[in-house]
Amino acid sequence: MTTETPPRAADVEAIRRLVATVEHSQRNKDPEEFLGLFHPDALWTTAHGKVLLGLDAIAEFTREVLPAADWDGEVTYEVVHTLFVRPDVAAVKVRQRYLAPGRESEGAPLYVVAKQGDGRWLLTACQNTAVVAP
Repeated sequence: MTTETPPRAADVEAIRRLVATVEHSQRNKDPEEFLGLFHPDALWTTAHGKVLLGLDAIAEFTREVLPAADWDGEVTYEVVHTLFVRPDVAAVKVRQRYLAPGRESEGAPLYVVAKQGDGRWLLTACQNTAVVAP
């Protein structure tokens, strides 16, 4: 479910494209594409609780971890809910799935995204949460 009003439709679509680019960068294990989506002062908390403050810390971690990721298979990112906190700030709930033969995992990231002066939406404060099967 996405909360939107007609003037926000373009912003909702831009946010969906942002999340699609996150997906593309993860599928291709491309740290530079991924890093291009962040605000310079962003904060990122990994699924395992590591807190990364600022693009430099996010970049150092991502360049080490993403290309060396040990998963093979499909990865999908689906926007499941968008809440506009202000016209230029949105909280975006995402369903993240890693699918490989005989192995599947899921995440439930929350991305707080901010619209920049040039109209781009950037990841600003993000929490990547692993979903643990009951």
